[in-house]
Order: sequence, then C-alpha cells, then structure tokens
Amino acid sequence: MAEILSPCGSPEALTAAIGCGCDAVYIGSKAFSARQNAKNFSDEELKEAVKECHRNGVLVYQAINTLVFDSQLDEVAKELKAACEIGIDGIIVQDLGVIELAKKLCPSLPLHASTQMSIHTKNGILLCRDMGLKRVVVSRELSIDTIRELCRQDVEIEAFVHGALCMSVSGQCYMSALIGQRSANRGLCAQACRLPFSAIKGQDRYDLSLKDMSHIKSAGELVKAGVSSLKIEGRMKRSEYVAAATNSLYSELCSKEYDDSLLRAVFSRSGFTDGYLYGRLGRDMFGIREKEDVTSAKDALPKLHELYRRPHKRFSLSFEIKIHKDVPVTLTAKSSDGITATVTASEPQIAQSRDITPEIIEKQLSKLGSTQYEFAKAECEIENGLTLPASVLNELRRLVCEELDKKRVESYEGRYQCSNYIAEKPQRRSKRKTAIRLNLSFASQLSGLDLEGVELVSLPISEVKKLSDIPPYICASLPRFDFNEQETKSTLSELCERGLAHVLVTNLSQIETAKGMGLSMHGDFGLNVTNSLSAKMLSELSLCDITASFELTAKQLGSVSSPIPLGFIGYGKLPSMLTVNCPLKQAVGCKNCKGVLSDKTGRSFEVKCSKKYVEILNSEPLYLADKLSDFDSMDFVTLMFHKESPQEINKVIGKYKSRSPAEGKITRGLYYRGII
Repeated sequence: MAEILSPCGSPEALTAAIGCGCDAVYIGSKAFSARQNAKNFSDEELKEAVKECHRNGVLVYQAINTLVFDSQLDEVAKELKAACEIGIDGIIVQDLGVIELAKKLCPSLPLHASTQMSIHTKNGILLCRDMGLKRVVVSRELSIDTIRELCRQDVEIEAFVHGALCMSVSGQCYMSALIGQRSANRGLCAQACRLPFSAIKGQDRYDLSLKDMSHIKSAGELVKAGVSSLKIEGRMKRSEYVAAATNSLYSELCSKEYDDSLLRAVFSRSGFTDGYLYGRLGRDMFGIREKEDVTSAKDALPKLHELYRRPHKRFSLSFEIKIHKDVPVTLTAKSSDGITATVTASEPQIAQSRDITPEIIEKQLSKLGSTQYEFAKAECEIENGLTLPASVLNELRRLVCEELDKKRVESYEGRYQCSNYIAEKPQRRSKRKTAIRLNLSFASQLSGLDLEGVELVSLPISEVKKLSDIPPYICASLPRFDFNEQETKSTLSELCERGLAHVLVTNLSQIETAKGMGLSMHGDFGLNVTNSLSAKMLSELSLCDITASFELTAKQLGSVSSPIPLGFIGYGKLPSMLTVNCPLKQAVGCKNCKGVLSDKTGRSFEVKCSKKYVEILNSEPLYLADKLSDFDSMDFVTLMFHKESPQEINKVIGKYKSRSPAEGKITRGLYYRGII
C-alpha cells in the first residue's frame, strides 16, 4: 500500500496525524522551510517529534525546500547535520545547491525532490535519479495518465491528493515577491492569487483563485498507477484539518466508511476539484472561501477532535510468558514490525486458592488501550500450583511495551555518517564586459532588428520552426511546462539538422532532453539559481551558461561564483506566474480574450499565451539601462520582449547600449529592494 504522508506544521498537528493513521509526516524547522508562516518546530521540538514518530513506526521527512543564498550555506549545512543526528528519514529539497551540500555532507541521507523543483516529465524524473534523489514530488498539474507514465521510472513518485492548489506551477511563482517582496521560493508566499484579479475590467472577481484539490476518492487509482506516497498539503492548517484529511485517506485506502462531509467542513473553497487529475480544466476549478465555509469549519471541530482522541493501533503483539516455581517470570512480546522485547518480574507465588490460567493472563495482557498496540495472541508456559497478581501482569505488560518502544526508536538511530565538508567561500565577481541578449516571443519580431552587439536571440521553439534559415545567433527556448516531451525532443532534433546551435533550458528536465545533441545549453531564470553551489551543479550538468534568479539583489548577483558565464534579466515585464489553467479562458473564453488581468488597484497584468500554458506578466516593465554599472560583474544581460514591434525593440536595445535613463512607468524589480 502507498504511504500516507501528512503535513505537520505544529506539534498539535503531529499528534493528529499519528492518531489518524499516517505512515509518514513532513515537517519544517524554523528556517529554510517552504511554509515559514506555519508554527513549525524548534530544534528541541523537532528532536522530540522524530522520537515520537519513530516510536509509532512513522517516518519523518524534513522540508529544507527553499532557495538559499550563499550567505546561508553554512547555516543550511548545520541544519542538514542536525537532521542526520536526530534520525530524520529524508530531506525534501528545492535548491540544487542544497542537493550538492547534502550529498557532500551526508551521502546516505535520502533526498526527495520538492514540487518546488517543477518536475513534471519523464526526463525530469531521470535527471533527479541521476542526481541521486530517491523520490520526486511531481507537479500538481499532472493527469492520472502522466502520473502513471512517470511511475514507470526507477524513482519513487509522490503525488498530492488533498489540499490547496496554487494557481502557478510550484517553484515558478514570483508574484508575491514582485508585489510585496515575500517570496514563495523562500517560504513566505503572501497568497497574492487569493486577492481580487479580474479578467473582466470593472468587475470584482477572483480569477486566480482555485478550489482546493481532493483526489482522496481516487487514491486507489493512484496506488494502481504506481504512486509510492500520497501527500496531503497543509502545513499551515490546524490540527483538525490534518486529522480529517489523514483519517479520510486512511479510511479510503482501507475501504472503511468515513464521513467525507467533515473534510469539506474543516476547510474548502466552495468545494473541491479534481480537474487536473482528469483533464477537466475550466471555471469549475475556481473558487474562493465563502462565509459558509468558515461557519461549517467551526461546527465540525468537536467531531474532528474525536478522530485522534485515542491512539491509532499500528502493531499487533504476540506474547510469550513463562511462569515457573522459584524462577523470575519472563514476558516476551513480538511486535508485527519485527521488534522483540523481554522483561522479567519476581518469582511467582504459590497458589492458595486457584492457579493462574491462560485466560486470566490474556485478559490482562490484552489491556492495551492507551498504546499503539493491539493484542494478537499469548502463549503461556505455566507450572501447576502457581499464581501471579494482576498488578504484576499489568506491570509486565507496561514494561514490555516501553521496551518495544525504546528498541523501535533505537532501530532508526546511527544510520548516517556526516563528513566535515565545508563549501568554498564564494569570491566577489570581477568586472567584465556585459553582453546583450534578447528573448523574443515571435519570429516576426526579428524583421528589421539591429543586432549589432547582440550576442544571442532566444525564440520559442515553435517560432524557430517558422524560420527559413536559422542564423548562428538563434537560440530555441523550450516550453516552461512541457506536455509532450517526446515531440519537443523530435522538433529539437530536426532543428539541429537545420543548423540550430543553441537551446534555452527553462526547466531542469530539458537538460536530459537536449543532452547528446551537440547543442550549447543555456540555463534560463526558471532554474532558480541563487547561490554558487547551484551554479556549480548546472555546470557539471553540461550547461554552458546560466541566467540567475531575478529574486537576487544586484549585490547578491555579484557574489555568486560561477564556473560558467552568469547573466541576469535586465529588461521586460517579468513573468510573475506560470499556469496551465488560463484565467482568461475560464472567464471569457479565447475568442473574447483581451490578454489582460487587472487587480483591485486597477493595474493591468498582461497574460502571455503559449497555447498549453500562460505566463502572467508583471504590470510594469523592468528597466535597468541606466543602472548597468551596478551589474558590471555579469557576463550578459537579457532583454525580454512580448508584443513590442521591431522598432520598439531597436529603441530599447539602443538605450541599453547608451545606458540611457528611464522614461515612463518602470520598475527596478527586486534588484534593489530584495526579498524578505
């Protein structure tokens, strides 16, 4: 049976998860967790949580799944070592630098690719396997057929079955950071998608707010597909939510009856959706938290407390007791998970009225109500004429259960050996000439462009196909979310034969896709490079250069040591969100699409359509032409264009060459503000 993986954002939630039948939990400490707004666990609480879970045979995965800066790598190293020392069963990771650090420090510590890594294809799974990851948490946007295909690879697949749905593909949302400096990639998402955004100007709508997902009724189908772990989202939710979701999933898998109305009552946004799993995208997937949702949650709390008031029976016990004259009584218990313990008591008494019987012994040994054990059988070896007080039997039962618990906890200890690896301190980058690169949206934008001094021009691979000739400076940009990886690879191969020399890798999976074609692979911003170790890893994965995350400040960019050229995004409306569920299509339909969303302040956000997915662009263009001296340690700057004409593009290129001051409304992005 697949693992039931429950969220625990607090010690109270941990109690609920264990009490309702989870097989594993995922938790975070006070730092480097993608849910920094959860209560989370102090170092001491984390240590005790691991002991309590292991006592119950429950695995513990620690989330260290945020992007980290070079200045934080030493702290991350301490976090990883501490995880090994307390016996964490696996680390959930996003940052390539953290993966590198973990492999150097604790080679045997299992690593799980967070959904924040945006892995959604076969080649992405294979890359994770080759990087030494044991498990991949796949994107929430996948259908059951895609999940089934991914499960055929030699890596454990973890899939979400219940909880909140982000509008954006995880790991590719920058809206919260761009609007309010609270980065989703750093665990501080402000849930901008839950705010009013309208596809119809002047109307108060929530066109970026999705209902919560619930695939619990489809859990059996996911298990048949090969999913190893069924994940419940919700580390920021209260313990009653954790209880309801865990109990429902446990009951579904065990074919037990359960009250699914409690699940809806404890938290929902106008109901649930399974739209992604079964390809039913559209208006029915969208919803907000109504007043009725809040009221029903309050009413459900008393029933939910009952779900974990008593311990969950996890292990059956087989007892063997030996009672002989003038010999200490021995009680041996063997748990169904293979743990065995033996305890002794004083010598038995001579029976004055009646002998002790197997029935009396079974009655006392079966009183396991306050433990995670249930009685299976008792084998009794009893010499005639002896008796034993019930109090002694009760004490033996208590002691043997404690000894089983102790041995079980000990069985998880000492599994990892840590090295004394220390990451090299990054060196401040030296000044150099910064080349100009372009990222265009349409092949037609090439017409009439003055490309003197331009090093590289990226176009979507679908647009490169339209070119009659492929100049040496053209770079094919691969889809940021790929629904047909094989088709992409086939197209790329055809373009190689026509002379294509460069490819822009927008997702980690594409490294595997483009490998072996003789192309120069350039890493885009979506690879989320924020530290020197990430740059090193991508270099080792054969990338020839990388574009750093635009969530770094100008100062931080200058501190990233990279063995390959490093660039930055310097112009354009930054992609604040990547989504496969078009907010405009569900609201007004493609025929009536104006290509724009507006927020409650009246700001307009262009929606860039790539047919299979859309990007919601920031409201104002990034402009840094007059600030390029602050980026003089960078190898290249990329200017991004959406609907601009060739004349407008030429004008912008000219401004960057002359470093002209800005005109009109612009933003400096996060390069000077930074993220919290």
